[in-house]
Amino acid sequence: MEQVAMKINGAAVSAPQGSTILEAARQLGVKIPSLCHHPDQRVKANCRVCVVEVEGSRNLMPACSTRVAPGMEIRTNTARVRETVQTILELILSNHPQDCPNCIRNGNCELRQLAADYGMREYKADIEPVALPIDTSTLSLVRDPNKCIKCGRCAEVCHHVQETGILYSHFRSTDIGVAPEYGKQLSEVNCVLCGQCVLVCPTGALHEKDDIPAVWAAIDNHEKHVVVQVAPAVRVSIAEEFGQAPGTIATDKLVSALRFAGFDRVFDTDFTADLTILEEGHELLRRLQTGGTLPMLTSCSPGWIKFMEHNYPDLLPHLSTCKSPQQMFGALAKTYYAQLSGIAPEDIFVVSIMPCTAKKFESARPEMADSGYRDVDAVLTTRELGRLLRQAGVDFNKLPPGEFDAPLGVSTGAAALFGATGGVMEAALRTVYEVVVQEELTEVNFTEVRGMAGIKEATVDLNGLPVKVAVAHGLAHARRLMDDVRAGQADYAFVEVMCCPGGCIGGGGQPYGTGTASREARIAATYAVDAAMPLRKSHHNPAVQQLYQDFLGQPLGEKSHHLLHTAYCDRS
Repeated sequence: MEQVAMKINGAAVSAPQGSTILEAARQLGVKIPSLCHHPDQRVKANCRVCVVEVEGSRNLMPACSTRVAPGMEIRTNTARVRETVQTILELILSNHPQDCPNCIRNGNCELRQLAADYGMREYKADIEPVALPIDTSTLSLVRDPNKCIKCGRCAEVCHHVQETGILYSHFRSTDIGVAPEYGKQLSEVNCVLCGQCVLVCPTGALHEKDDIPAVWAAIDNHEKHVVVQVAPAVRVSIAEEFGQAPGTIATDKLVSALRFAGFDRVFDTDFTADLTILEEGHELLRRLQTGGTLPMLTSCSPGWIKFMEHNYPDLLPHLSTCKSPQQMFGALAKTYYAQLSGIAPEDIFVVSIMPCTAKKFESARPEMADSGYRDVDAVLTTRELGRLLRQAGVDFNKLPPGEFDAPLGVSTGAAALFGATGGVMEAALRTVYEVVVQEELTEVNFTEVRGMAGIKEATVDLNGLPVKVAVAHGLAHARRLMDDVRAGQADYAFVEVMCCPGGCIGGGGQPYGTGTASREARIAATYAVDAAMPLRKSHHNPAVQQLYQDFLGQPLGEKSHHLLHTAYCDRS
C-alpha cells in the first residue's frame, strides 16, 4: 500500500494512504486522547478530545476523522491543544457524577484516566445535573444514564455489529442522550443482553449486574457447599484482569485462585461441553435419520436464543433442545454430583464463571430447574471474577498451578473449542464423524469452520452422506442466515451461531478493552489449549462415559431428556 510521508511533532513518519492522523500518531508511539473513537467502529468524531493542530489550518482538526496527506505537519502537544482538551474534559466532567470511588469502573474508567493524564484534579459544575433514573430492569445489565458521556459507542455496536437496534441517540445539543426508544427500559425492548454495549462503553454508564455479594454470602455460609464451574473462554482471558497479555492461558492459576477464594470444589464447564456434544450430536443424527427439522441450530449461546425468541419465533423448532453447558452442569451438580458426594441438593450452591452477561438471564429462566432446584444459583462474568479475586487478596500471577476436581472437571480439547467461533461445530463434527463412519478420525482439525469470517461454510462426508454446515458469529451475520432459513434457501444440516463477535472469547462479560486484536489472540490460545490436550474428542471423555454408565443411561435417554434438554418461548 502506498505510504504517505508527514511530520508529527517534528518527527518524520509515514503511514498507509487513507490512514487517519490518530492511526499515524499511534504508529509513532504518540498517544492522542480519544473517547468516542473505537478501533473496531466507524468514525464518529463527536467528542473532540482528539483535536490536533495541522499547519495551514485555522481550526483544530479531529485526529480520528482527518486523513493524512503528503507533507502534512501535525502538532499534538501545543498549549492550544492542551487547553482545548482540558476544556472539553471539564465540560464533560461538569455534567458527570463525582462518585468515582463508588463506581464499578473505578480504576479502569477511560474518562477518569484522561482527566488524570491531563492533571485535572479540580473542576466544578455551574449547574447541578438532573439525576436520571437508573435502569436495573434486567437480570444481566444496568444502564446508568447519569454516567453516559454521549460518545455513541454503545449505539454503534448495537445497530451496526449486532443489528438489534436497542440503543438510540435522543434529543439534541446539551439534552442529547442514549437510551432505548420512547424512554423504555431495557426489559421493555428486544434487548438480548449480549453486553457488547458494555464492552465498548468508556465509563460506568453500562455494566453487568453485580452478583459478587451473593457469591460471598454463599461462601461465608458454612451450611452451603459452594461449587464453581469455569467456562472455556475464561481461561484465555482472566489473566488480562491481572496485567497479562490477551491470549495468556491461565487455567492452572485460575483453579488455584478459585480455591484460594473459598470455593469448596472447582469444576470445569468443559465437562458438560463434552456432554453437550454427545447429546447435540445424537440429536442431529436423529433429525437426519428421521426427517426432523433441519437445519438444526445450536443452543449454547443465551443471547442468540433470546434473539431467536424475539425475532424468529417461527424458527424455534430448528433450535437444538439441548441446554447450554452451563445449565447442564447445574442440573448435574444438583443430581449426579449430589448423589456422588452425599450432599443434599438444596445445600449445593452453584456458581458459574462466564464470559457472558446473558448467562445471568439464562440461569434465572424458569425452564432451568429440572433438577427440582434452580440449576445455577449465581453467574459472575470474567470481569466480576477479577474483582472478586482482588477483594480476596489473590496475587494471581504468583499462584502455584492447580487442577480441576473430578469428576466434573475432566474434559477434552474438543470442549475447549466452545470458546471460539466455529468451536462447537468442530467439536460436534469430530464426534458425529466417528459415530456415523465407525472409523477413527485421524485429522481432527476442521479448519474450514475456523477464523473470523462472519459466515463460514463446510461440507463433511459422513459415509457417503454429504452434510453441509454453517457457522456465524455476531447477530448481524446470524440474521442473514436466519433470513435464508426462513426463505427456505439454506440447505444446511447444522448451523452454529454465537451471539458475540468471535464467539465466547469476545463475550460481553470479558475484560474491558476487548477488540479484534484481543479476540484473535484468545482464539489462537483456544486452539493451543485444544492441541495440548491428551484427549481431543468429546466421546472419549472417560468421566462423561462414566456419567452415562452410572446415571444417564444413554444420549437422548429419558433421564438426559428430563435434565439436559429444554424448550424455548415466543417473545415476539
